[in-house]
Amino acid sequence: MRKSVFTEKFKLDGEQEKRVREEIKAFYLDTFDEEIGMIKEQQILDLFYEHLAPVIYNKALDDVHRWHRQQAENLESDYYMLYCDV
Repeated sequence: MRKSVFTEKFKLDGEQEKRVREEIKAFYLDTFDEEIGMIKEQQILDLFYEHLAPVIYNKALDDVHRWHRQQAENLESDYYMLYCDV
């Protein structure tokens, strides 16, 4: 499986990845009554890195952009409220 630039740039740290792999393993056991090995765990994690992580990352950027724009609008209206009637 090829790795994207995103996968290389935004890799989970060792402890985070371990917890996610444990969650994947537990999910397969609970849902499919199937134990999976390390290779399958890594393949599933790589699939998430490749396809889901960029979507979540971009959504977070959009949310921050929207929040920042709203804060700027609030600042501008607050600024004009400081004017004195002349």
